[in-house]
Amino acid sequence: MYIYDDFDETFVRERAAQFRDQVERRLSGALTEEQFRPLRLMNGVYLQLHAYMLRVAIPYGTLSSGQMRQLAMIARKYDKGYGHFTTRQNIQYNWPKLKDLPDILDDLADVGMHAIQTSGNCIRNVTSDQWAGVAADEVTDPRPYAELMRQWSSLHPEFSYLPRKFKIAITGAEQDRAAIAFHDIGIRVKRNETGEIGFDVYVGGGLGRTPMVAKKIGEFISVNDLLPYLIAILRAYNLEGRRDNKYKARIKILVHEKGAEAFKARVEEIFAGLDKDKLRAPQGELERIAKFFDNPAYETLEIEPASLREARADNKAFDAWVRRNVAAHKTDGYAIANISLKPVEGIPGDASAEQMELVAQMADDYSFGEIRVSHEQNLVLAHVKKSDLYTIWQALEANGLGTPNIGAITDMITCPGLDYCALATARSIPIAQKISHKFSSSERQSEIGDLKIKISGCINACGHHHAGHIGILGLDKKGEEYYQITLGGSGDENAAVGEILGPGFSADDVADAIDTLVERYIQLRSSEGETFLDVVKRVGLEPFKEALYADH
Repeated sequence: MYIYDDFDETFVRERAAQFRDQVERRLSGALTEEQFRPLRLMNGVYLQLHAYMLRVAIPYGTLSSGQMRQLAMIARKYDKGYGHFTTRQNIQYNWPKLKDLPDILDDLADVGMHAIQTSGNCIRNVTSDQWAGVAADEVTDPRPYAELMRQWSSLHPEFSYLPRKFKIAITGAEQDRAAIAFHDIGIRVKRNETGEIGFDVYVGGGLGRTPMVAKKIGEFISVNDLLPYLIAILRAYNLEGRRDNKYKARIKILVHEKGAEAFKARVEEIFAGLDKDKLRAPQGELERIAKFFDNPAYETLEIEPASLREARADNKAFDAWVRRNVAAHKTDGYAIANISLKPVEGIPGDASAEQMELVAQMADDYSFGEIRVSHEQNLVLAHVKKSDLYTIWQALEANGLGTPNIGAITDMITCPGLDYCALATARSIPIAQKISHKFSSSERQSEIGDLKIKISGCINACGHHHAGHIGILGLDKKGEEYYQITLGGSGDENAAVGEILGPGFSADDVADAIDTLVERYIQLRSSEGETFLDVVKRVGLEPFKEALYADH
């Protein structure tokens, strides 16, 4: 993983010192909250429903064990003993005191971390596939390019005050685990017949009140031209994006109103006029960055150790965890171990300080000291020997981290909702907990198979409900919380926005409504291998509507 150099270290230290002065002036009354607001947002600090919230950047979701230990320390010392991992592969602290925030930023700087550009109308944390560099289906590791974009975009003078926040995601695999189609810019790394690397570039995706799937405007952009091409896109948006109405300020609205082809032509016009030599990465910089992402010292191992086969045969719970939470690694004898942060009736994405410390120790002992955060709010040990899986599972299971549900119905993306967020119109967490309880049986989850539920507490869609196979949106209806259900969304390479089924349900009825939809799916599927999303695509919404509203 990338290690900050002297420049980065000085950069984050100076920002922390500046913010300390700003906080002192706010506490003394020299700054009003309105004056303080843009300053705190530039340092990842939000004022939520009950307290300030700090969002810490985890670039492309890669952490060292030392960084995870520091995050645990911060949770214990300054918060309520836990942190919340988000859909941008970041971590949020929901209860820090304003007076402590400068100390937290100093503590983060000690391990090469910060909260810069995790909020505000700028280029946010660049995200990627949580299995980057190890996935069996990967063209190449996209993280060196993500790091290049991080360095390029940090405090970029032209793009620090965009019409609205701006999000970039990159994947190096055919299977899209980074949801690139729902980003302002989505990038897919490709390799041509001669082995050259290039990038397909998608623009104008996003969720929120106007969900849209990104359109491809760049075909196999060369490595040398990546940054100039991104500059052309950002410049077109900065010049033409709306600033009079924040609800119409995202680039997706510009692309939609202008038309994808017209926007592409505008980008190409700007691109053609750039002095690209001055805008490309310095000679050798990408190669320097890429060395930080070289493969660790893998051993030569047998493909399937006998000890693993025996442990799976002897322990059904362990076997269930391997089937659900372990993925194929590109190197023989190794595996990707996914750690669920979605225990039955737990709060999706939350991890206690003790759990973070355990994962850090697991990373040191079994995964070359490296941890990943997924956009689906889980953690990953990406370099695990298959012969160590049983030992790892035992430790995880003993500490509430052994839930075998990755990709299953209880592995829900959930925003903080009205329990924390000042923008929310309904609670999300209790709904997730009720659904988790309803489908807590591992046998039931196994029968259902892959099914992604995503829950948002308002139309801002921080829970990605539009991209859920089943999406749930919490709304306020005359002072009561009601939940609208959508079907058929997808955040992968077959990206789609879910369609609304009909009238919403009360908080007490949502879990039963989901149960009805699942039962209808099981009745309709042609085989156990036909997934929920496949059935929705084949039969449409009507059979599900009939089942859901039969008594209405």
